[in-house]
Amino acid sequence: MGMPRPVLLATATATATAALMLSPLPATAAPGADGDRSSHPVRDGGTTDSRVASPALPSAGAAALSSVGTTSLGLRKDGGYPRRTVLDTLPENPADKAIKLGLAPYHALAPRLNALQELGDRVSVEVTGRSAGGHDLYLVTVTAPESAKEAAEQERMRERIENSPASAAKDRRIKESYKTPVFINNNIHGNEWEGTDAALKLIEELARAKDGRTKKLLATSRIHLNVTANPDGRIAGTRANGNGIDLNRDFITASQPEARAIRQIAVDKQPAVMLDLHGYVNGTLIEPTTPPHGENYEYDLFLKNSYANALGMEEAVNDLGYTAEKDGVQPPVIPFRDQEEGWDDWPPIFTPQYMAFQGAVASHTIEIPMRVNNNDYNNLPVEELRRRSGINTAVAGAAMRSTLDFARENRETLIADQIETFRRGVAGEKQRVVSEETVPGVPGIGPEDIYTTDFPRAYVIPAGAGQRSASAAARLVDHLIANDVKVQQARKSFKVAGRDYPAGSYVVDMEQAKRGIANVILDEGRDISADVSSMYDISGWSLGLLWGASVTKVQRGEPDFSGRAVNAASPVGSVAAKGDLKLRLDDPKEFAALNSLLAQGVQVRRTADGAAIVPSSARRKAGILADRYGVVFTATKDKGVAALRRTTVAAAVNSGELFALREMGFEVLPVSTATANAGFDWSRADALYVSTGLSHGALNETARAALGEFLAGGAPVVALGSGGAAFNAEAALLTATAVEGDGNANGVVRVLNTPGPITGGTQPHSFVYSPLWFTGLGKGVRTEQSYGGGNPLVSGHWRGDADGTGGPQAAAGQAAIVSGTSAAGAPVTLFGTEPLFRDHPKGAFAQVGRALLNRLP
Repeated sequence: MGMPRPVLLATATATATAALMLSPLPATAAPGADGDRSSHPVRDGGTTDSRVASPALPSAGAAALSSVGTTSLGLRKDGGYPRRTVLDTLPENPADKAIKLGLAPYHALAPRLNALQELGDRVSVEVTGRSAGGHDLYLVTVTAPESAKEAAEQERMRERIENSPASAAKDRRIKESYKTPVFINNNIHGNEWEGTDAALKLIEELARAKDGRTKKLLATSRIHLNVTANPDGRIAGTRANGNGIDLNRDFITASQPEARAIRQIAVDKQPAVMLDLHGYVNGTLIEPTTPPHGENYEYDLFLKNSYANALGMEEAVNDLGYTAEKDGVQPPVIPFRDQEEGWDDWPPIFTPQYMAFQGAVASHTIEIPMRVNNNDYNNLPVEELRRRSGINTAVAGAAMRSTLDFARENRETLIADQIETFRRGVAGEKQRVVSEETVPGVPGIGPEDIYTTDFPRAYVIPAGAGQRSASAAARLVDHLIANDVKVQQARKSFKVAGRDYPAGSYVVDMEQAKRGIANVILDEGRDISADVSSMYDISGWSLGLLWGASVTKVQRGEPDFSGRAVNAASPVGSVAAKGDLKLRLDDPKEFAALNSLLAQGVQVRRTADGAAIVPSSARRKAGILADRYGVVFTATKDKGVAALRRTTVAAAVNSGELFALREMGFEVLPVSTATANAGFDWSRADALYVSTGLSHGALNETARAALGEFLAGGAPVVALGSGGAAFNAEAALLTATAVEGDGNANGVVRVLNTPGPITGGTQPHSFVYSPLWFTGLGKGVRTEQSYGGGNPLVSGHWRGDADGTGGPQAAAGQAAIVSGTSAAGAPVTLFGTEPLFRDHPKGAFAQVGRALLNRLP
């Protein structure tokens, strides 16, 4: 590394006043110790999903998921501002965790926002969706009033900036009157509360202010505030949402309704400047970050603006006057300037990093300083907690106000740089290499900051025989479109780069404004193991390799085809007209269809290669499911080798795995050491999945006997990772030695699948996190999947230990998944990969699904 870097109903006035007075208690001057800035900064609490022994949806969760589905509600684009909405008020909830901190509980937000809309003509509120737990998500826009005609003109300019950036750069009207979109996201981690309260204070200030600076700000900006991105977590005092998912890890997969709502805000509002309020790092941490930097950004434009805004926020926080001696508040930290590595912006899973691909040219995580969650929440006196939360609210507010000053003072530059970001994409230009010459005003730029990519000319997602999974291809196309990537579909067959593609294939022309997010989604990624010693979070991802679709990269050559732009993938579900039906089990949607058939009592059989045979008598039911899930039932004469049955899974898993199992249509019964010892009813389960929270050695005698009886009945067992390997060893299921690789390693890997019912025909790539492999296989233990030869890592970060062990070369050719039968007669599958990681590598889900159905004949 280089040198250190130098709608509205009138309400009673009393009600409005009371709502506006909901604010935290002021900070006192009493000192308080907090985190040590010298320790490794832990953005959002660590690098792995939270492991939960007994996760469960909240009572409203299932209803919320079914009503929101897989799409965002979208925001109004017609009509002017203000756009007033009467928000439904909720009963008081004395259990809301914000109350103890003197902060606004969720049930207070609606009346407060209703009252804020009454203060004048500047404040608008919209409901952008619902959380996993069924709570409304509120977006506030503060701006000077706009007629419907003026708002339509703003939208016309926004679309021109994205779709015709070269002409937009010369558009005098845009230069003079386009309003800078600023987005402030709050409380995405539910137990990092104070951004919400700072936002409410800011909204009231902007609504009431009469000074010229505020008038100019609102005349030249639209300020969009996501009041709480995670109401489930805010109420419960948890980091995750009601599904147990960390929303600030979800911006490449968008598995959660809250993340999809934020994504739609990004697409509809196209913010040039963005803040994401978090906690807790003392001193206040203000991005931009250390290397490595995401290689798909226009990083020169991004760094210039983000660094300048960071300096302003640092000054504003310092001006509050808090000190380490008096208040326990350390000075702010800007990682790009102050740290060598450890706080990177490499993965697109964090909100600010995702926003850069939607046009933000200044985008920041802000970690406010004083810890009030977890053990501190439980152990500190209420007075001290409220003192700290008061400081945090003030710090968050200072960052917000400074950013608004930055947006007001730099409006022309910010819009010009957003236009330039999109112009480079449309023109297919190379990225600019950052240096102190290309990014003036940012000192200390060195070779360690240079990360660029060679964008391909196009991607093709083939149709027909060229596609491994029609369902997966359609999902990938729809996902690209949801991320505002332009996709075309060929009207007739065509050839590009010497390869023939059938009509109906999809083409992603990479000469488009949002080529960055297109490449993030489709590219295989990069091995950065040699670039830095460690990474903050995941280092490899690729929906092109991991979502089960076939994707071809076209490096050079103009795509010559007759096509049309599409707003959704063409329907792919179908059912053969005659005979029994075959359903390939390669995709989560196919498992969802299968589990629905089994739940309806259809007699389904399994083939030797892991597919499902559905009798012709169930054709009508299959037709309904083909339409619902977009799956294909082909004609077959295969009679299958074993009956499949509806499978309820006893699962000791983390929240991402739980969500993925339910996505595939499995009924899941959470189990743990504690619930097993308390008398878990194993008769309700048909299979067992263990990755965490179930220790065989810690079971009492009664629980161990009950589990043994369950396993002796032939129930399939899936054990994953180090927790699963330990359970396998303690329960003496399969003879296999689990070898642990680098515990910090993660990424996309090449794998070789063995023909058969578990991995046969599935995708040739998987995902690892703290990878394992298996040696010393006992008699009858079969390798179902092995790591590829040489260096199996395609993209990510995986280093070996100093003695050469633990690295990807040591894993090469070794067994990644093994299976066999325990002495008690249970079919067991051990995974060293992470096929359900954060609901992400959907093309690998099938391997777990098949293993859970792999009951012996």
